Amino acid sequence: MSPSPIVIAHRGASGYLPEHTLAAKVLAYGQGADFLEQDVVATRDGELVVLHDIFLDEISDVRKRYPDRARQDGHHYVIDFDLAELRQLSLCERRRPGASEPFFPGRFGHWDRPFRVVTLAEEIELIQNLNRTTGRNVGIYAEVKEPAWHRKHDVDLSARLLELLQRFDYRAATSAAYVQCFDAGELRRLRNMCTLKLVQLVDANTMDSLDGPALDAIREYADALAPPYRKLMVGTSQGAELRPSPAAEAIRQAGLLLHPYTFRRDQPRSTGQEFERLLAFFYRVLRVDGVFCDHPDVALRVRARVVSQA
Repeated sequence: MSPSPIVIAHRGASGYLPEHTLAAKVLAYGQGADFLEQDVVATRDGELVVLHDIFLDEISDVRKRYPDRARQDGHHYVIDFDLAELRQLSLCERRRPGASEPFFPGRFGHWDRPFRVVTLAEEIELIQNLNRTTGRNVGIYAEVKEPAWHRKHDVDLSARLLELLQRFDYRAATSAAYVQCFDAGELRRLRNMCTLKLVQLVDANTMDSLDGPALDAIREYADALAPPYRKLMVGTSQGAELRPSPAAEAIRQAGLLLHPYTFRRDQPRSTGQEFERLLAFFYRVLRVDGVFCDHPDVALRVRARVVSQA
């Protein structure tokens, strides 16, 4: 196993509090996460904010607050709002697309005290101040969201992100920072722009087409690969024997760090014991270098147990 497989708090401690809120990030920090994830999108007035999507409909009251601001497709896009307008929104647990029910019914419910949109600068300031007061070095794990889409709206999101990271002294390969993206072309461009650790995100369909030469090509510009965890295993967590998939070994042979996503205790529905068994398999057998997890406290507890038994 990797000497120190990292636990990346996926959108914060999003299994307990609404994703990408400062409350979720503070909780993840307090639980002991090694890195906190930030999905980065741009506003109309050029601010970088931390939100998972380029639109707002499923995680806020934007339809109630700004009923006449949707585009023809029915979505309210972040880039159509100034930061001051976004500050008026109340963030909530993610809802199912086009519906009012929550995506994860057992998670944080309605609360009259609003959660607000946070800028990337504010979140980094929070993390760095917590690092000062605790003596820890919790890192950031930022994603460039939809770079081609932003470019069509006259925003070079990668350049803006790097500029902000450099302002906060994240500029070297040894910095406690990763930059991730699904767009391979954008990551190649980022490699020519910085020395930070870069992560190629891949979806399930892309994983099916990744062979040795394709992985070698990724290694030319990226330090790590972040695939869906299910593509790295054969079997299920519900009692059946778990085995590594061929893809897991191929990634290892390519020399890439392996950071699979996203481990959730409530997806699929399983007992806590089954979820911990799944995590232990990824630590002990697949020897991953890190995991994205909505429940960082559980991932950390299982890691500690596996390491103590090694």
